[in-house]
Amino acid sequence: MTLKSALQDLRETTLAAVSGLLAKLAYLASLRRREGGYLHWGMSLVHGEEASDRALKAAHTEVLSTVLRTPIPDLMEDLREASQFSEETAGAYVEGMREQFSELLPSPPDEASARHLNSILVALSSLEKNQKRATPSASSQPLPPGR
Repeated sequence: MTLKSALQDLRETTLAAVSGLLAKLAYLASLRRREGGYLHWGMSLVHGEEASDRALKAAHTEVLSTVLRTPIPDLMEDLREASQFSEETAGAYVEGMREQFSELLPSPPDEASARHLNSILVALSSLEKNQKRATPSASSQPLPPGR
């Protein structure tokens, strides 16, 4: 018999091991089945498939809600950390999220949340691209004083 609810277990064990909001959102999206619902072998084994599915959907909704409330500068930092951990560029990481957009949303998708998340991903992608262009190269020479 388990002493924790499936949601509490998910929050305190599985999600606690995933660093960052965007990584948590991507992780939960990866557990969605094409035919609907979620699949997490360990949680289903411990808590049952139905309780596991409810907990994963609730956690997915919570994490999405937190992402939608988080300021863009904080999400930019989160993006950099998530991309370093996954060993890909921040631009590639956010583009990967954009490619799996429908999975990032709990089912059934809320249209307002979908639009908001899309705007966040577009903003993160644009900021990442513009930041690369705005960063001076190491070979550029500073201008002499008075110029």
